[in-house]
Amino acid sequence: MSRYAALSREELAALVPELLLMGQLIDRSGMAWCIAAFGREEMLQIAIEEWAAASPIYTRRMQDALGYAPDVPGRGDVVTIFKGLQLDIGAPPQFMDFRYTVHDPCHGEFRLDHCGALMDVEPMGEEYVRGMCHDIEDPTFDATAIATNPHAQVRPIHRPPRTPADRHPHCAWTVVIDESYPEPTPVPALEVNERSRAASLPLPPIDASDEGVADYAGPLLSDVDFAAFSHSALVRIADEVCLQMHLLDRAFALAVAERTETDGELERLRRKQLVGVAGIGADRLGRCLGLDRWDDPVAAALALLAAHPLLNPAAYVAADLGGAELVVRPGPADEDQAWISLCGPDWTAALQAIVRTIDPHLDVVVSPLAGPEGEGWRAVVVRTDVAAPEADEVAVTRFSTGATFAFQPRTSLPITPV
Repeated sequence: MSRYAALSREELAALVPELLLMGQLIDRSGMAWCIAAFGREEMLQIAIEEWAAASPIYTRRMQDALGYAPDVPGRGDVVTIFKGLQLDIGAPPQFMDFRYTVHDPCHGEFRLDHCGALMDVEPMGEEYVRGMCHDIEDPTFDATAIATNPHAQVRPIHRPPRTPADRHPHCAWTVVIDESYPEPTPVPALEVNERSRAASLPLPPIDASDEGVADYAGPLLSDVDFAAFSHSALVRIADEVCLQMHLLDRAFALAVAERTETDGELERLRRKQLVGVAGIGADRLGRCLGLDRWDDPVAAALALLAAHPLLNPAAYVAADLGGAELVVRPGPADEDQAWISLCGPDWTAALQAIVRTIDPHLDVVVSPLAGPEGEGWRAVVVRTDVAAPEADEVAVTRFSTGATFAFQPRTSLPITPV
């Protein structure tokens, strides 16, 4: 059973956008350390390979989960592409404020009325803006679209650097499906990532009898109303979004491995990425679920761990939470060398970054399982007398406007072709 099943429908409706935003912040954490290790140009290539090796996989997973996959595989229309973007960690709602126009099944447009990623990068200068809005977006937008239709192309109408400097919308793009367009060549890492446990992990189907909307088979909506989905559908969406993060992280690891000489250097960069996004994500998730207001900080920290993507989906990460402890055993995530495989008795920084968003006095004591308990490790959350400072990796990620971004209520309206 999913660990998210313990949350209420209302809690899940608020949590899902937070998970989508957390997925976007993976790169705000990881790419800072890639620039330091490899330089700006190599960082751009890592980002391209990372997204292009992950988004086609999780795009198709979400189509299947929510019942809007094309009747003929690989022959979806622009509406299918746009629905996928609305449920993609690369385009979290409002933070990446996509507005859609559909002309017909093969022609559409989108614009970004607000691009949180641009707000993060603009202060770094035009070179970084061009790197994100040109070098990265050209291949990765297409990589996401071709998961729906190999003859889809995403092309800019206008995009940053902004002229004038306050230009709105921040960018605008066309999406065209034409059988004459040649099928692009996938990045080699996509085939590797498709063999991961995360790519094919089975999750329980959505219970169609549950109260609320069970799929996204209807019209394209201007803004997805997560509160309209059933509890069962929200649980599945939350688990799928966590798998998106794991697939993206695995693609990140594949790209970084090509540029490091030792396993130790790869592990060092992956751990820095994990600490940064784990801490910022935990801070937002804890406030979303009201855990920062609990009287018992240890209990709140355990509840936060249960909701954190580090330990989800439950079908992927073999972990048990009870009392004041967490027990982790080998599972599918370890076969993929996912985030949880970086943690254990010899390295606790990510777990500490999570629990300390509840209370900086908290710590995590981790020990290996022994004897008949089998393989794995146990983590116990404790409270100390000394408040720990925020980890440097979390502080680096906090520069993103996503750290403090606030979601606003939106009216969800069907989009009709114009």
